[in-house]
Amino acid sequence: MNPVSVTDYRQLAKKRLPHFLFEYIDGGSYAETTLGRNMADLERVALRQRVLTDVSSLDLSVELFGQSLSMPVALAPIGLAGMNARRGEVQAARAAAVAGVPFCLSTVSACSLDEVARSTAKPFWFQLYMIRDRAFMRDLLGSARRLGCSALVLTADMPVPGSRYRDYRSGLAGAPGLRGNLRRVAQSVCRPGWAWDVGINGRPHQLGNVAPILGNNSGMDDFFAWMRDNFDPGVTWKDIDFVRGEWGGPLIVKGILDPEDARSAVAEGVDGIVVSNHGGRQLDGVLSSVKALPPIVDAVGDKATVLVDGGVRSGLDVVRMLALGAQGVLLGRAWAYALGARGEAGVTHMLKIIAAEIAVAMALTGCRNIEAIDRDILAELGQDINSRL
Repeated sequence: MNPVSVTDYRQLAKKRLPHFLFEYIDGGSYAETTLGRNMADLERVALRQRVLTDVSSLDLSVELFGQSLSMPVALAPIGLAGMNARRGEVQAARAAAVAGVPFCLSTVSACSLDEVARSTAKPFWFQLYMIRDRAFMRDLLGSARRLGCSALVLTADMPVPGSRYRDYRSGLAGAPGLRGNLRRVAQSVCRPGWAWDVGINGRPHQLGNVAPILGNNSGMDDFFAWMRDNFDPGVTWKDIDFVRGEWGGPLIVKGILDPEDARSAVAEGVDGIVVSNHGGRQLDGVLSSVKALPPIVDAVGDKATVLVDGGVRSGLDVVRMLALGAQGVLLGRAWAYALGARGEAGVTHMLKIIAAEIAVAMALTGCRNIEAIDRDILAELGQDINSRL
């Protein structure tokens, strides 16, 4: 298959990755209602097609958090992404650098901050979970600062992990010990290309940033146990002061779905927020990101940069999010599928597809630059944007 869309990359990833890894990328929590809403509600956003405007020259570039980008997208943090291809986060970071967009490394990545920093000359973002052990967090933030990370993304919507039933059914979680290992090995053997490239030659298989804590306990069972026992459910807005004190650079809070929380983030002086429901992987039944976006944009105004993720599968979706007020869009599953399918080359190609789709959507809505994409290009606005979604 010659991929021409993110959907094509999803199908290729499904054929190449072991079942438990694909289900981890593809799935959501509980009945996956919000996962479905993210895409369905985004597809309902209708745009105004405009004709006979001069769109011979288009400018997709933007500036976010002091960084010039080729287009208003970034690669979102994804846990365990390094298992989708050999040293996967390194490959994705390289692809993002070539494309001129940010890559955000997850706290629970396979590749460490040091490994990614050694592999790319471009600065990247770092995503942080609030951990009970503040000394560990202090060391982690110190490493991110020392290695030149250009922005910090604090994930706020995961005080406890969501219930992701696909992970139990696939054998990724819920089957500890030998039984679970055997299920995963059996699935890996059915994907010989992955087994050779990642399973054998992609070692070490560990969480690079938390390896000093896990030590030799670096299996899947240890990973889920560590998350359950070490994520801090007692975190509050007051902890922003701790993070800010240890960081100092641009601070973005991810996981905002309510305007009141957006106002609280602004009151704490954060530089940006990400409107996000964790890709439908935390609390099922909540609003889609696209439906939550407009009232949050209105609540924040120009006091913080508003980013968004959730359900974005094309450059057209990026334009829809921008029209509703986002200043940038995080791509999650889109790059995870491409990485799983074809490694760095897949991510590079996927970003070219996204850029081309953004350009077409801009041309057909009469927008010569990103600043021109606003609510005026929405076909159905009305008094209440949400009533039209």
